Amino acid sequence: MDSQKNYRKAKQRAGAKLGFYIHAVVFGVVILFLAVLNMVMSPTYMWVLWVFGGWGLGLVFHAMGVFLFTSGSTDKLVAQEMEKLES
Repeated sequence: MDSQKNYRKAKQRAGAKLGFYIHAVVFGVVILFLAVLNMVMSPTYMWVLWVFGGWGLGLVFHAMGVFLFTSGSTDKLVAQEMEKLES
């Protein structure tokens, strides 16, 4: 039973990482396209930096959610709460 549970956790984490990688690639492609568009259409004002900053911040939070705050952290918090409730 533990191997199935571990498999589900591993699959979930792998899916989360894949989702982040897709997000990062789409971010790079779109920002590159918008930067070229910005340089062609209005080179005096770099509005693409606003898009880069806002979306980049979202990408950073996505990375933190995937790589820093993993389900292992959640498991520890759940175990702590269970321990408090049982005592």
